[in-house]
Amino acid sequence: MHSEPFYVLVHLALAALYVLLAWRSWSALAPGRSHAARERIGLALAIVIHGALLGTDMFGASDLRFGFGYAISSTLWLAAMIVWLQSFRAPVRGLLLVVLPLAALGVMLPLLFPGAAIAAARNSPALRLHLLVAMVAYGLLTLAALQGMLMASYDRQLHSPAPESHGLSARLLNGMPPLLTMERLLFQLIGAGFVLLTGTVVSGIWFSEQLFGRAFRFEHKTVFALAAWLVFGGLLVGRAAFGWRGRVAVRWTLGGFVMLLLAYVGTRFVLEVILNRY
Repeated sequence: MHSEPFYVLVHLALAALYVLLAWRSWSALAPGRSHAARERIGLALAIVIHGALLGTDMFGASDLRFGFGYAISSTLWLAAMIVWLQSFRAPVRGLLLVVLPLAALGVMLPLLFPGAAIAAARNSPALRLHLLVAMVAYGLLTLAALQGMLMASYDRQLHSPAPESHGLSARLLNGMPPLLTMERLLFQLIGAGFVLLTGTVVSGIWFSEQLFGRAFRFEHKTVFALAAWLVFGGLLVGRAAFGWRGRVAVRWTLGGFVMLLLAYVGTRFVLEVILNRY
């Protein structure tokens, strides 16, 4: 199916739509230009098509298909959906300019890295739910990491403003909400992502016991997942107990995201792309 011309063309068309939307978001940052309503409709269409492709490819057959390409694609699909929802509450063009080009790339990855069927999920709705919760957690925390990088850029711009008021950085700032609003969104994303990551870790331990006879398998995926859980949990505790914010919050967010990235995506990248093992 992955090599059928129509299937490839749909992915190419969707990637082109994401790129077009990114370009429209960029052009809308110019003074006096705004296409918010049309952009939301276009992005909603892209999200629906992207979700339909993922659902058909991953869950359409009797076996669940998953791997490096689908992990990246589904994470960026969820990130695009969350940004779309946030666009009704706050200006997020700056975030769109990061998410949309990445989503265009993510759409193409399943064509290159189709993954493999997970036979254990054939008759296990609970395992499918576990993977779905994990993907949502990845999506939320990936978006939190992107938000953290934008906050760091915003903070540098505020402390060292560009000499030209209409330069690249100044234009990007026009698409961002105030820094305090961005920080509030950051912790909302981390809070929701941490809850789902906790569910993922707990259910993963249960499935490990069911499938392999022991609750904890000492492997890269487990170690990095627990490390990410500890980092994000520590950040939330630090926020509540010590009022952590700003650069400290961004550093912890990016550190946790690196751990999370290594937990599954990094492992699958090494196995599928470098070692060609599924």
